[in-house]
Amino acid sequence: MSDGYEILSLDEVETAAHRGSNLVPVRHTLGYRAAGVNAWIADTGGQLIPPHEEDSGNEELYVVVRGRATFSVGEEQAEGPAGTLVFVPAEIMRTAVAEEDGTIVFAIGATVGEAFEGGAWDTFAVAHSLQQAGQVIESRAVMQKAMDGRPEAWELPYNAACLEALSGNPDEAFAMLRRALELNQTEIREYLENDSDLDNIREDPRFEELLG
Repeated sequence: MSDGYEILSLDEVETAAHRGSNLVPVRHTLGYRAAGVNAWIADTGGQLIPPHEEDSGNEELYVVVRGRATFSVGEEQAEGPAGTLVFVPAEIMRTAVAEEDGTIVFAIGATVGEAFEGGAWDTFAVAHSLQQAGQVIESRAVMQKAMDGRPEAWELPYNAACLEALSGNPDEAFAMLRRALELNQTEIREYLENDSDLDNIREDPRFEELLG
């Protein structure tokens, strides 16, 4: 890296498990801020893009950069050899499966007319993978660095709380949840009520106080 730019191969980016797929966390690795940019890698029969809809208004463009994939978009399926572009507007279900070993699909997403913010779900995926590998200190460091860089983003302390709850650290989890609530009193409530990542602390009296 020199003068603020960086050159690297997708194969150099360490993958992170996310919703049954192997994420190549490009945005997190580069600190890219203009749009959501990530990739997915899988061998034959493996899930590339996790099944999802973009209910936030994001439009996404997928590019098969290596191998071959089968895309399912809405009710349709399409084969995608290397070089294929697949554009999917918001609120349409999409997923993809690898048809060759080492298939990589690159994804770019953002909402038209809005500055990109993002919920840093990819940073959470990186931290979660570290935690599952027993690297708790490294996992916390990833989340702390992200929070230091975006102190206004409620999603980051919320996700840090989820990691602490999963690790069995209730005091740290509640500290992070209180921080998240200070930043956002509305969106967070639905997550608090339904997020299974918080099940370990749901019976703690402090949880009811948060919902209060």
